[in-house]
Amino acid sequence: MALPDEFHDIAKRVSNWGRWGADDEIGTLNLITDEVVRRAAGEVRTGRRVPLALPLREDGVQTGMIPGRVNPLHAMVQINQEIFGPGTVACSDDAVTMGLQAATHWDALTHVSHSGKLYNGRPASSITPHGGAEFGGIDKARHIVSRGVLLDVARARGVDRLAGGHAVTPEDLDAAEELAGTRVRAGDIVLVRTGQIQLYLAGDKHGYGYPSPGLSIRTPEWFHARDVAAVANDTLTFEIFPPEIENLWLPVHALDLVEMGMIQGQNWNLEELSTACGQAGRHSFLLSAMPEPFVGGTGTPVAPVAVL
Repeated sequence: MALPDEFHDIAKRVSNWGRWGADDEIGTLNLITDEVVRRAAGEVRTGRRVPLALPLREDGVQTGMIPGRVNPLHAMVQINQEIFGPGTVACSDDAVTMGLQAATHWDALTHVSHSGKLYNGRPASSITPHGGAEFGGIDKARHIVSRGVLLDVARARGVDRLAGGHAVTPEDLDAAEELAGTRVRAGDIVLVRTGQIQLYLAGDKHGYGYPSPGLSIRTPEWFHARDVAAVANDTLTFEIFPPEIENLWLPVHALDLVEMGMIQGQNWNLEELSTACGQAGRHSFLLSAMPEPFVGGTGTPVAPVAVL
């Protein structure tokens, strides 16, 4: 199915191609300036640290729906081995095989393409079997630290978890912003809570993946208007799944990553953060979400921490 006119109309309105130059590879991360980070440091008041990553485990969130995206396969390669001879210090080492987007992760700008193009008009063919992403790989996003804002859509709508068919709209984001008591500003990283990850935490990973609430095709314009640097949420697919427009698969991915140049994250555990923000009476914090610098990677595991 060809991408509909509605998609292309939104794409034109949110496009950041050329905004930071023809050679730009990090998109909206340019909005995280030194001044933005300096102000974000002022969000730390109590020093409470809230981890947002799921454990990396062999029975993790992946179900096989996406070929090759495997949960971590952990193996010991040496156990208490005296590698320098008898009586020396013994070492234990391990190795892992996993999809870079297996659990809590960032999608790089090269994670999806449409119409043969990546962000900033680069050809999708620049992703190769051996080199990965020649342009815009996750290694180009060298540091991701900024003010984080939790938009707790579930609580703003008076529920603990949004229904599986709920498409998060700009109106939902407005309501969550009002609950947060702060306005999302340029360079912020927005975390959207739906409560969906509760299903995975309860052991129902198939129910976690499908059906799932998620972001509507209308939300990229909301993020673009506020100059948001990055967005993450607590679902497997990020956007509503199955899609809100029949047979239009991953349009929000394409609008965020390809058109806007805004990285996005999935499988973030926002439950403890929701509680902590409710207790503190504020929903903004310093967020450290440093990507693992896999050269040419189209995504990366991340272990984000919110500091209140």
